[in-house]
Amino acid sequence: MTGTGRRRRRLARLLLAGAVALAGAAGVALAAGEHADRERASSSSSKRWLAGAPSLLSRSEVGAARIGSFAYVAGGFLSDATTTDQVARYDMRTGDWSAVASMPEALNHSAVAVLRGRLYLYGGYAGAFGGTESDGLYRYDPAENEWTELEPGAARAAATLAASGGRLYAIGGARGGAALRLVESYDPAADRWRREPKLGVAREHLASGVVGGEIFAIGGRTGATNLSVVERLDPGGGGWRAAAPVRPARSGFQAARVGPLIVAAGGEQLAEGDDTIAGVKAYDTRSGRWRKLAPMATPRHGLGVVADGRRVFALEGGPQPGFDFSSLNEFLDVPKRLLRRR
Repeated sequence: MTGTGRRRRRLARLLLAGAVALAGAAGVALAAGEHADRERASSSSSKRWLAGAPSLLSRSEVGAARIGSFAYVAGGFLSDATTTDQVARYDMRTGDWSAVASMPEALNHSAVAVLRGRLYLYGGYAGAFGGTESDGLYRYDPAENEWTELEPGAARAAATLAASGGRLYAIGGARGGAALRLVESYDPAADRWRREPKLGVAREHLASGVVGGEIFAIGGRTGATNLSVVERLDPGGGGWRAAAPVRPARSGFQAARVGPLIVAAGGEQLAEGDDTIAGVKAYDTRSGRWRKLAPMATPRHGLGVVADGRRVFALEGGPQPGFDFSSLNEFLDVPKRLLRRR
């Protein structure tokens, strides 16, 4: 090979090495940019609620709970004010919505909880608001995509359902237009209900959360008055005890557990303007104090609230009080500092 040929090959190798180095640098820069974008998105979603993929349905007065990476939103009122038996499933990892098997009956204001990987739906109104209270208890198996009818409980609507110690606790609610102190628990193994200690304060349209097996019953209403009362129950013994009240008083909302916190979002005021509630509060079960989170982008009542990790989703619900509906899906990441050990 001539000297000229060797020089040409050396030059070609240098040019190729330079191109590879540039491509590598560009790849590193791109990866760094993508990482920075993710970091900015994560930071942003801790400071304000962001929009996710809208639901398949526009509804309010729904029940919602999480199984794995899926959120299930069940029943409620459709935008034509009719009651539905439809159930929408949201994949919180991919952002995809799909329809699953419909409920055995159309209900609004039902209570929903998850126990051992299955969805339980209890009570509610059959038909229009103020219609007949249901005593039905139904279980949805996501593996089979089927509903099973179980032993009925006491007829009521606008109650809350909490899972603790292998049992389901049905708390409060309304029957015949009156708020209830009634608490019953259901044993899936025996398919049987039993009475539990009554609430200290009768209420409906309340929410609940469970941390360390202890059940917290939050807010609600009696008649046209919202309540700030919070009560806690250790199912191992004793009755309900007072906990720090939630402010502002609220009803028509839901709550979700995020580590040691119970996040309460949504609701409607029943006085002073009759508006939906934007403020979001997290009850820290370690300190017994409420902490303020970023307010909702779109305040709603009758919505579903679920959490996946530290991300909280607000699903569907009415932006205005009364018969109002939406397919909205918005989320907030609870700041990591609130979850650290103390």
